[in-house]
Amino acid sequence: MPKTPDANFKKFLPLILATSIFMQMLDSTILNTSLPSIAKDLQESPLNMQNAIISYVLTLALFMPVSGFLADKFGTKKIFMISLVIFIAGSLFCALSQDLTQLVLSRIVQGVGGSLMTPVGRLALIKTFKKNELVKAMNFAIIPALIGPVLGPLVGGYMVDYLSWHWIFLINIPIGIIGILMSIKYMPDYKSEVISFDLKGFLIFASASLLLSVSLEMLGNAKHMTFILLIFTLGFLMIYYYYKHAKKVENPIFPLNLFQVRTFRVGIVGNLTTRLGISSIPLLLPLMVQIAYGESAVVSGWIVAPMALTAMAGKSIVIKILDYFGYRKTLKFNTFIIGGLIVCLGIPGINTSIYWFIPIIAVLGFFNSIQFTAMNSIAIADLRGSHTSSGNSLLAVNQQLALGFGIALGLIILKLLENNAAFIGGNTHQAFRYTFYIVGSLTVLSGFVFRRLHSKDGDNMKSPA
Repeated sequence: MPKTPDANFKKFLPLILATSIFMQMLDSTILNTSLPSIAKDLQESPLNMQNAIISYVLTLALFMPVSGFLADKFGTKKIFMISLVIFIAGSLFCALSQDLTQLVLSRIVQGVGGSLMTPVGRLALIKTFKKNELVKAMNFAIIPALIGPVLGPLVGGYMVDYLSWHWIFLINIPIGIIGILMSIKYMPDYKSEVISFDLKGFLIFASASLLLSVSLEMLGNAKHMTFILLIFTLGFLMIYYYYKHAKKVENPIFPLNLFQVRTFRVGIVGNLTTRLGISSIPLLLPLMVQIAYGESAVVSGWIVAPMALTAMAGKSIVIKILDYFGYRKTLKFNTFIIGGLIVCLGIPGINTSIYWFIPIIAVLGFFNSIQFTAMNSIAIADLRGSHTSSGNSLLAVNQQLALGFGIALGLIILKLLENNAAFIGGNTHQAFRYTFYIVGSLTVLSGFVFRRLHSKDGDNMKSPA
């Protein structure tokens, strides 16, 4: 255990975490606009290239649960730096891949690094900063999580058009090296004195995460719905099996008494339900701009891009909002606003200029910034030191699954509406509009989750005067 963190640790640690989050989130989405070019170069069908995305997402879901244990046993500094090395190596292997099999294996290597670097980096942040300093630090580090999914398709599209697809992976190498060099000097090394690894619990929970992630990824091309629902159901049965297991063992990988902490419970549930709507927008809006309005992938990327800029603007005011209104009011009404803005995306008709979407998406990015900072910080507000590692790991897994659930939900609603000829009449644009109405309404309803918070919850997170 290091001494009290000095000013340099506190100054550079949020930047180190931001670097890792940016790489992970960018690589979760950057392939979306690049797959046709990669498929052509590797002489593969574009339909088969989906495995390059799925392999990365599934590896994240599989290994995130073990991140807290590894950090406790070997130290946050060592595991974080190893994760960066693995991620850089995976990125290099991706760029050097000569066929699809090599690319998928390289993406798995990338996923192993990504599954560790963000949860371990955030764990170091939580342990370094006092509770009343944590929101400010987390607020800075969380911005890449907002801009990564937005910039990913745009950056990928430009790199493929003007350079080559290899650069969408090579870009990670200099960023990762900067992260390693900064970590050598500024990453604190926290370990836990009491360490026990619940191998059975890890295997059960990892299996649940894997099954749920597989089913969510397959929903995008739902040809065998019965099989997909079977996998989805098995995932939830494994979660129940984990619950039964955790009641029996002394030190489960995710202790059940985590959920006795009300703010953590609300933060986890709120993260999951609210992200259903938020996560679907970076997919649905570009799809509508391309399919219904007939615009290019680059244009659709620029339509969503303002969300990244306003997200950065939102971080400058979120602390003042939380200090003044408190977490309960902020999260409840901010969720209502986000849901309303998503509904507004369905208002423009087919003859309306696509630039009508820009102010809506810009305002949405601002409120998303407030939402993510508030949800993530309230979830860890009242965790005891012994629960910090496991709680942080579970929050990371929850966020990864929420991202998949959100994308799957948006696609399912859209496909159900498209197939309902009596209701939509074969009008694809109408299907998108009603999808936004439904997703936005569900987001508004998710705001009521935060009514479970008390007015004083999060007061210990208030920034010092």
